[in-house]
Amino acid sequence: MDAGAHERQREAVHAVVSAVKLLLAGLVASSLLAGVLGGLLRAGVHLPGLADRAWLGQALVSHAALMICGFFGSVIGIERAVAVKLRVAFAVPLACGAATISLLGGHVAAAGALLLVAAVTFVAVNIVIVRRQRAAHTIALLASALAWLVGNGLFAVGGDGGAILSWWFAFLVLTIAAERLEMTRLMRHRRGALPSFCAIVSAMLAAAAWASVSPAMGGVLYGLALALLAAWLVVFDIARRTVTAHGLSRYMAMCLLGGYGWLAIAGAAWAAMSLGFPTRDIALHALGLGFVMSMVMAHAPMVLPAIARVKLQFGWPFYLPVAALHASLAIRLGLGATHDGALLNAAALALFAITVLGGALAWRPRRRTPPVIDSALVPGQGRAQGPR
Repeated sequence: MDAGAHERQREAVHAVVSAVKLLLAGLVASSLLAGVLGGLLRAGVHLPGLADRAWLGQALVSHAALMICGFFGSVIGIERAVAVKLRVAFAVPLACGAATISLLGGHVAAAGALLLVAAVTFVAVNIVIVRRQRAAHTIALLASALAWLVGNGLFAVGGDGGAILSWWFAFLVLTIAAERLEMTRLMRHRRGALPSFCAIVSAMLAAAAWASVSPAMGGVLYGLALALLAAWLVVFDIARRTVTAHGLSRYMAMCLLGGYGWLAIAGAAWAAMSLGFPTRDIALHALGLGFVMSMVMAHAPMVLPAIARVKLQFGWPFYLPVAALHASLAIRLGLGATHDGALLNAAALALFAITVLGGALAWRPRRRTPPVIDSALVPGQGRAQGPR
């Protein structure tokens, strides 16, 4: 092959890669936007000018699937694909994105099949990760992938909604917990960390399975497992020490510790919901927004440079959306102002997106060296096996 042909081939490959990146970015943004709008509708928020859009009605019905599988499934899938360096791994976010389009078009059966394909591929990717690095945290990541597979399988066959949510949230919670488990190696005094972690995770997975047979008792155990995991994270996570640090390390620690508080609240509310108390909104959104979104805000300044090659200039404005998120949840869940709280939840997420964009624009090309960061709070430093 002559030099000209080789260069044309390189340009063609580059064009395809760029197109796939743009496609993935568009699908991720679409799933998040549709999921947020669907959530606003469920909270009783009127959206002027969009009432006659058929896809918006589908977004209302499929809010959980759009957020957990469409958005988070895609984001985690991209992280894992970048980390494992296997092209086939990108089938996970692509399938999640296609499922989003199918859901918004009302093709639920097709979406279920696509999500099943995504989960099967995701499990295979995590098996590769475990084979490369057999460790407690990579096995926990595989367990989270299997939880997602069970949840997607139930969704594909039209299973019980409560059981599906248990497995879907187990996927997100265990993914985060596995990341933090890895960080415990940096703690000097961690006797009992791994055995207690395994016991809690086993209880959570058993509870998710039990919820299909006995929703009340399974739900109570599930909520207890969430609360115990929150306690485990507070005791063993290095964030409780680095919260007194400075800069990005302190920001990440504050996000993490705040999220652990919402995880404990979610556990109590989940158990109460299973016993018939009207705490469903608290259980789902303390977990999905309070815990999971806090983790997203904590790790975004590190994840985006790793997977999207987007440098961020960190500064005090990053604290604003975090404070807004916690305040909006307090208004929604603490005061019971669902309508106004949901609007403020969406505003907090929009503010975070604006802050990230501002951080990217503020980065100067002359800054060749990223800011000094406490590596104890940065998952996956020095390895390529796990998603961050």
